[in-house]
Amino acid sequence: MISVSKIISRGAGLAPVLVKRAPTIELDWDIRQKSRFDCTDSLGRSLGVFLPRGTLVRGGDVLLAEDGSMARVIAAPQAVLRITACTSHGSPFDLTRAAYHLGNRHVPIELQPDHLKIEPDHVLADMLRAMHLIVHEVEQAFEPEGGAYSTGGHSHGHAHEHAAAPAAKAVHVHGPDCNHDLDKDVRPVAIQIHKHKPHSH
Repeated sequence: MISVSKIISRGAGLAPVLVKRAPTIELDWDIRQKSRFDCTDSLGRSLGVFLPRGTLVRGGDVLLAEDGSMARVIAAPQAVLRITACTSHGSPFDLTRAAYHLGNRHVPIELQPDHLKIEPDHVLADMLRAMHLIVHEVEQAFEPEGGAYSTGGHSHGHAHEHAAAPAAKAVHVHGPDCNHDLDKDVRPVAIQIHKHKPHSH
């Protein structure tokens, strides 16, 4: 078994031709949310994956083996519920409401502009249909959101932290038509000049 302990998010920095030629591994979400698992790539090699705890493996990621070889991850199709808005009885905003209610239940959700995807659950399916949403069970890849504070996922798209932008100061220019007094916090400063008399000796 070949050991794998490194992951390259979406193959960033690798030549596309190398990523394309790399053997592949098809993994469903149940496996890809684990940091340690065994699998077999398209060349028939047995891989033992040992990644940092909390790491989420996404479709398109590249696993780097201890022998220097690579394997590209493919998100395997699996049973999911595909949720869309009903154009006759609802609006696209219903998807936002659905995502809110599912999020309150800590359900893993894949967010797309025109649909949501979750793992099969007949109770949730009934709830969503009662909200006038259309729910179909399909076989598709599943890439749920990793969470805003996830350390292992790639939901943000890049790894650096954002520095807080400095607050912009409002600049007010007083002109001839300005009909209000100066800001109360702005007061002229009086400067007193003391004249010194010559000292008598």
